[in-house]
Amino acid sequence: MGVVRRLRNVATDIRPLRSSRDFRRLWFGLTVAQLGQQMTAVTIAYQVYVLTHSSYAVGLVGLFGLVPLVLFGLYGGALVDAFDRRRVALIASLGLWACSGVLVLQAFASWGSVGLLYAVVAMQSACYAVNSPAEQAIIPRLLPAELLPAANALSMASFNLGFTVGPMTAGVLIAWHGVEVTYAIDAVTFTAALYALLRLPSVRPQNAAARVPGLRSIVDGLRFLASAPNLAMTFILDMCAMVLAQPRALFPALALSVYAGNASTLGLLQASPAIGSLVAFALSGWVSRVHRHGIAIAAAVAVYGVAVASAGFAAIGAPGLVVVAVVCLALSGSADMISAAYRSSMLQTAAPDELRGRLQGVFTVVVAGGPRLGDFVIGTVADAFGEGPAMVAGGCACMAGVALAVVARRRFLGYDAREPTL
Repeated sequence: MGVVRRLRNVATDIRPLRSSRDFRRLWFGLTVAQLGQQMTAVTIAYQVYVLTHSSYAVGLVGLFGLVPLVLFGLYGGALVDAFDRRRVALIASLGLWACSGVLVLQAFASWGSVGLLYAVVAMQSACYAVNSPAEQAIIPRLLPAELLPAANALSMASFNLGFTVGPMTAGVLIAWHGVEVTYAIDAVTFTAALYALLRLPSVRPQNAAARVPGLRSIVDGLRFLASAPNLAMTFILDMCAMVLAQPRALFPALALSVYAGNASTLGLLQASPAIGSLVAFALSGWVSRVHRHGIAIAAAVAVYGVAVASAGFAAIGAPGLVVVAVVCLALSGSADMISAAYRSSMLQTAAPDELRGRLQGVFTVVVAGGPRLGDFVIGTVADAFGEGPAMVAGGCACMAGVALAVVARRRFLGYDAREPTL
């Protein structure tokens, strides 16, 4: 009995799936859709690298996605706080579906245009920047506050399940039949997300008039964030990881050059962080019992930096052993999952409902925009010094950033979810 009790203590907490049919349907639809989306992310990077043979060009994929993500993330959050959140998410999802259709068309037509790929990435980012805040602002209306850490762990698992299966599947399919099939699968699987949104009830924001928001609405959200230093710290620490030490733009070069592999090797590298995240998720039963979220976030981001730097040292010192890089990248994924679960929970519990969309918009800009900027930063460094040294430098910069941020804001380490303070 003692062993069974200990296993229950660490096993995944699935109470959110049992307690809310709407959350269960939304989670399942997004899980299926993530599979195709992650296949597409790998395929775009692969296609750009094949067309250009440049990590810098792959890094530009992130830069082209960053600008629309920032603009539409901030304004999209304001839309979420003004209109029915289900309807906003549904319209944005239809835009993402259309982008998938364009990728299918260009692949089968063999246009081979890097410019077109960059343009589609920009449109995808704009739609995602509206869709993600809407979906995240819906979740706190479906579940009680005490289940939000477990729900966020489930959401991270959904993302990383797609990030695990998607890249590996994409690598196999690209090697077998080119990029056309992977883009087509994305277009098909995304219908699951559309179906889940269609079945949700209306989710209107509380205390908000349904009118098109202006600049003042965005400023109000940013002003609230400026008055909430603990919430602001969650964004700063995440940027230390995602901007300074995001290695994904280097995966095509690592797979095809450093490790002398093929598309399947690329899929394995892309999937490694997600595999680590899923392992952490499988043992995440303890997440809801940790109340010192500030310490947990800072420690997780520091471990992320150590893992990325270790992967860089492996690429320099053991270029024939891709398994070492896979293990290090898996550790980075585990750390990122823990950090994300607590960061999301802090935001969802502290933000008032009438500002939740705007703050989730900022969250989307940082969480999704940070890696895109990170792609450009590390791709640029890699072009000058090589892929391995770029990861070492990024991981060390991440650790230094965490140390400086914690020293500047020591009170963050005392944050207790039982008595949340802004």
